[in-house]
Amino acid sequence: MTDLATTDRSPNRLIAESSPYLRQHAMNPVDWYPWGEEALARAKAEDKPILLSIGYSACHWCHVMAHECFDNVQIAELMNRHFINVKVDREERPDLDDIYQKSAQVFLGRGGGWPLTMFLTPDQEPFYGGTYFPPAPRYNLPGFPEVMNGVVEAYRNHRDDVRKNVDKVKAGLLRVGTPKPSGDPLTDRLLDEAAKNLGQFFDPVHGGFGEGQKFPTVPPLNLLLRQTARTKDPSHQEHVLLQLRTMAAGGIYDHLGGGFHRYSVDGQWLIPHFEKMLYDNAQLVRIYLDGWRLTKEPRFREVVEETLEYVRRELTHPDGAFFAAQDADSEGHEGVYFVWEPREIASVLGAELAEQFCRHYGVTGSGNFEGKNVLNRLGDAQLTSEAQEEVEALLRPARVKLLAAREQRVKPQRDDNILTSWNAMMVSAYLDAYHAFGTPAYLAAAERALTFLLDYAVENGRVYRMVTAGQGRLNGYLDDAACLAAALLDAFEATSHRWYLDQARDVTDSLLDRFWDEAAGGCFYTSRDHEALLHRMKSGTDSAIPSGNAIVASVLLRLFSFTREQRYHDLAERQFQVFRSVVEHNAYGASALLCSLDLYLTTPQEIVVVGTRGEAMTESLLATVHRRYLPNRAVLVVEAARAGESDLPLAAGKTSINGQPTAYVCQRQTCSPPVTESQQLDLLL
Repeated sequence: MTDLATTDRSPNRLIAESSPYLRQHAMNPVDWYPWGEEALARAKAEDKPILLSIGYSACHWCHVMAHECFDNVQIAELMNRHFINVKVDREERPDLDDIYQKSAQVFLGRGGGWPLTMFLTPDQEPFYGGTYFPPAPRYNLPGFPEVMNGVVEAYRNHRDDVRKNVDKVKAGLLRVGTPKPSGDPLTDRLLDEAAKNLGQFFDPVHGGFGEGQKFPTVPPLNLLLRQTARTKDPSHQEHVLLQLRTMAAGGIYDHLGGGFHRYSVDGQWLIPHFEKMLYDNAQLVRIYLDGWRLTKEPRFREVVEETLEYVRRELTHPDGAFFAAQDADSEGHEGVYFVWEPREIASVLGAELAEQFCRHYGVTGSGNFEGKNVLNRLGDAQLTSEAQEEVEALLRPARVKLLAAREQRVKPQRDDNILTSWNAMMVSAYLDAYHAFGTPAYLAAAERALTFLLDYAVENGRVYRMVTAGQGRLNGYLDDAACLAAALLDAFEATSHRWYLDQARDVTDSLLDRFWDEAAGGCFYTSRDHEALLHRMKSGTDSAIPSGNAIVASVLLRLFSFTREQRYHDLAERQFQVFRSVVEHNAYGASALLCSLDLYLTTPQEIVVVGTRGEAMTESLLATVHRRYLPNRAVLVVEAARAGESDLPLAAGKTSINGQPTAYVCQRQTCSPPVTESQQLDLLL
């Protein structure tokens, strides 16, 4: 049934789009439109439902549905006859994705996913949908033609039922996208209950939450670590460390090339869904850094260094920015680039070394993934640290040889989108690694990427969604501006360049002007001058990245530490009141906001070092700070010769003692006596 003669076709409208994902569908026989007025106007003029398909470039099941359905001439003919077909790249339009993913949850009774397939009225109202549909019934799913015929029948002959579905979805969007402010107190009880709830569905054997497939979602782990720091209950920290160790040993981690795959399809972190996303790796670098700070385990540092090397090698633009993702598929098959057979390993390493490598990496003749092997070290979990070191001395050069051999394979396609929020998250990850390890290359990579964003993705404080061919494109969303402001504050702490702080304030003030809800508080996901959509969402829950409102709250509190501008603190407090019911009833989904609430309730340790950057004693004091796990802290370095000139309130009255680099630790407007030695500072912290 599938027409493979795509070379005889003329491209559809998507050929002119900049999105790699949309261009992947330019040779489909489907009469695709990009989202826009032309498609919406035609749907109204012809009174046809809209078939909306949302995916992204690195999505495996998006490729499967494209091959099975959108390349199928008969299915495409059915689509073209009855629908106005619209393709959306969720990386370009997360606003549309958010609305219609939440709409799909009403129909599915569970979370959505990609590809997302939604059927809309000409007024953009969803009345039915799902995710992947096969060309014929299988996997307990109806065939796509069957679904379309049912939708057409309903739209033509049962408009009352269609309207009921639309009203049901709209009510759901209003409920989840318009939180009601609460005047109830903001107390530690919210954090205690959230940690308790997370602990109840944490997997005590493998780590992660729930059973079945597992995502390496970071905000809940951050919340559990903060809870240990706050309450001194070590059980929460042990949960996190268990998960970090298991993921680092599992197949979700790329043991040859570094970096994490999207998620595991099992409960043991063994078999991954193979795409690698920039935003996952940015978040995972930082949680592994926290794991290293708490334990100093060499494996955690290795994971960070290998992941950042992967990003440098595979996901870095020549001008310093970061690409979005690497595909799951190559040569038309999922995971083929990453998996191995014993004979392939023997051909590279020789029989004796290959035998030992296969034993430690779980490689067998029968395989663990479609007859081949995903490398993993789960079987080595019981090795002593001494044995681990001995084995590692043997395996490290073997991995180098196998990576060189793997480089000769056909690589998965790279998603070349440069997205502002994802880039800013990776900038923050590089800066965090620079703080922990003092590696100058990490600071250089972060500043280079940040310069790229400021040159191309920002205009007069206004942030664009992405950069294409050296031009900022598409109206930015809340997380784009919020993540950029956070990265600028991180850069200020790492360098003491006042310009970064000024830029962070500009971006934040512009964000508040364009996204803040003056009537009820909190930030909308889209700006006030954005295209009108079905609903203007305002959410405190995390998606694949932390909630934009959570990041904004943290940014506001950090700005308050540096500037003492009360409005920043007041706005953050108002955000917590807006989303109080969300954090109370959805610990997992609102974990990032709960982390920001912890910053608000605990108040940060404000650490001021008076000294010269680059000087040994100054750097020793800073290393003492940055190599400890201090989730709630603000760090300011003031040049000794200019300490009295700073207009930042945090620097007021701070001077060096006897001409030596000097540190102060302040909290709740009270400062410690000054100290000049790292051991003294360590005790204060």
